[in-house]
Amino acid sequence: MATFQYVAWDQSGNCKEGSKQTSSQEEMLSFLREEQLTPVSITEVQAVQQEKTTTVHYKRVKSGDLATFCWQLSTMLGGGLPITGAIETIADEIPNPYFEFVLKEIAAKLGKGLTMAESLECFPKVFSKLSCAMIMAGETGGSLTKTLERLAKHYENRDQLTRKVRSAMAYPAFVVGFIILIVIVLMTLIIPRFSTMFEEFNGELPAFTRGFMAVYNVTMHNIHFILIGGVIVVVGLIFYAKTQKGHENFCKLYLSLPIFGKIILMAFVAIFCRTLATLISAGVPVLDAFKILAGMTDNDVLRNGVLQTREKMVEGMSVSQSMETVGFFPGVSVKMAQIGENSGSLSSVMDKTSDYYEKKVDSLVSMLLGMLEPILIVAVGAIVLVVLLAMYLPIFSMTPGG
Repeated sequence: MATFQYVAWDQSGNCKEGSKQTSSQEEMLSFLREEQLTPVSITEVQAVQQEKTTTVHYKRVKSGDLATFCWQLSTMLGGGLPITGAIETIADEIPNPYFEFVLKEIAAKLGKGLTMAESLECFPKVFSKLSCAMIMAGETGGSLTKTLERLAKHYENRDQLTRKVRSAMAYPAFVVGFIILIVIVLMTLIIPRFSTMFEEFNGELPAFTRGFMAVYNVTMHNIHFILIGGVIVVVGLIFYAKTQKGHENFCKLYLSLPIFGKIILMAFVAIFCRTLATLISAGVPVLDAFKILAGMTDNDVLRNGVLQTREKMVEGMSVSQSMETVGFFPGVSVKMAQIGENSGSLSSVMDKTSDYYEKKVDSLVSMLLGMLEPILIVAVGAIVLVVLLAMYLPIFSMTPGG
């Protein structure tokens, strides 16, 4: 079957256009005669063979990959290479297939006449509003190469800070997981064997062992209910966290945790100061910068603090006055912002402020690990000690009955 487009006149002298699938042109003519139409032209429509496209699945693009891309593109543009060719060259060397696909799509869009910023905005999962705003400012000001260098440094600093925070969370998570594993092994392999052995003795077990075995038996007999209850609680908390009120409460909870909350806050302030410095140095207006900064975090408390600061600036206050009035930012960051505004070097001062808070994060992480290590070791030792006492006391104190 082929598709034919036709132009014909009806009996009233009106022009009719349309298309129909027939096996041949002669069959098309027969159809027009049956419809009492006089053909003017009949054209076969060539079937357009659709190109096979390879499905590229989404894969998260890391900050390190984005930093490398920005450095390479900045270097190539500085060497005089056209931007489209430079991006295509970089794409061929990218190990992440999704990122490779994105870069080639960006190069294609640039070839069609779109700007760099417009092309990046088509891929919000890869390039944030911060990246798009900086690139737009760089293109407008004719300093795209310098902007890419600043963006690369931003991604590198963010990646380093994220690793520090993750390292602070990883160690206690590992030890807690290890404790859970020890408990499972004790309850499924060790204690049942001792329980069988105790049943063979006629002597009375020590009170400590009886209490321990009572708790163990109740736990094992109700393990299904405990697991189901635990799953219900976890699922309930997940659904609650997805509600607006629940999300806000969890955000407040995270920030109120001892040391952990302070690490989260200090890490955000460090990223906030660094990003603000990067945006201002790239020529992004301060109000636009704060709008971008508000979208950098999922924590409602942190985001609202930035948005409230921006609202105060809209009302006419300076950056430092707005930060101080909101009462969200630490005192040092407010003072440094005031110094930066007074000296006309807000960007460089915010950059140094970020260095200060990154050192604070390092200090807090070291302190946290220093505190958690002995606590977790004692916790592991306490669990093992309780089990050993409960299991071995009968061996030393129990007398067989007669």
